[in-house]
Amino acid sequence: MAEDNSIMQFLTFKLDDEVFALHIEKIREVLEFTTVTKMPRTPEFMRGVINLRGSVVPVIDLKQKFGMSYTKKAVDTCVVITEVEMEGEKIVLGAMVDSVKEVMELENSAIEPPPKIGTQLSNEYIEGMGKQDEEFIIILDIDKVFSTMDLSMVTEKQGQMPSEAELEVVNS
Repeated sequence: MAEDNSIMQFLTFKLDDEVFALHIEKIREVLEFTTVTKMPRTPEFMRGVINLRGSVVPVIDLKQKFGMSYTKKAVDTCVVITEVEMEGEKIVLGAMVDSVKEVMELENSAIEPPPKIGTQLSNEYIEGMGKQDEEFIIILDIDKVFSTMDLSMVTEKQGQMPSEAELEVVNS
């Protein structure tokens, strides 16, 4: 992809048996899976919202978004809190993943363009393919994973979301 050998950091995580990565700059934090308050009339991939220190944060099931199976709560299930760019504005979202692996470093020169065929995901979501220990890692462009329409549906729902006090009651 890029010609220089600058080093970039990524958070790696698993969805089923596939390893994915996000640029570390897009990650705010990683949480253990917590109670998610379901929201009516939202896309299937939107699991609901969580109360994150007084802020209401939508939680997206990445596996559902990618046409994979529904993410089941397990010991390693996590919510990766990310910042997504939408029309010049930063939106905070939680992305459910099966497990978080590690923070890894890759040189730009070690990142290949996405394959033209052979992945379940739309290539527009894939920034590139990294390789570590003979394992390929799909590097996602989180800003492209959620279309403007997806994000506007999610942010519209934020205006209709329960108050923090109501969330406290639901999550207690």
